[in-house]
Amino acid sequence: MANPEKAAAVAELKELFSSSTAAVLTEYRGLSVGQLQELRKSVRENAQYAVVKNTLTEIAARESGIDAFEGKMEGPSAIAFVHGDAVDVAKALRDFAKGNPALVIKAGYMDGAALDEDGIKKLADLESREVLLGKLAGAFIGAQSKAAATFQAPLSKAVRTVEALREKQEAA
Repeated sequence: MANPEKAAAVAELKELFSSSTAAVLTEYRGLSVGQLQELRKSVRENAQYAVVKNTLTEIAARESGIDAFEGKMEGPSAIAFVHGDAVDVAKALRDFAKGNPALVIKAGYMDGAALDEDGIKKLADLESREVLLGKLAGAFIGAQSKAAATFQAPLSKAVRTVEALREKQEAA
């Protein structure tokens, strides 16, 4: 790779891969500039959606140890480099693709594991991190309330017994 511009592009892509928790490869053939802007807005909070050069991206992915995109870099490609909640990005891409069938979700990777299109759809079907944390907190509070109710009666009985003993000693 003699061209310094291409070397810089590969280095930038490698940095995006290394700083991302996940990435989703899409083909955007047939989408207008306005539709691409709308898609970028929908993922902006959790990802950077970038149009990429196929050959340079294959090189950067290979050098980053990512094999999820091998053989899939054909046609006009763009990658959502996830830096936030991967579930939210997968949902945004899935929802956008429903309304714009020209967007094709090809592959992805998350936490070092390759994801095919079905894997990304399953990821999109998960609840967001905030919802799952809320449910977990609710389960803890519910369990704590049950435990408190279970121990409350014997505890108040013990307090009454100690208080009765104290009053008896004071009277004597």
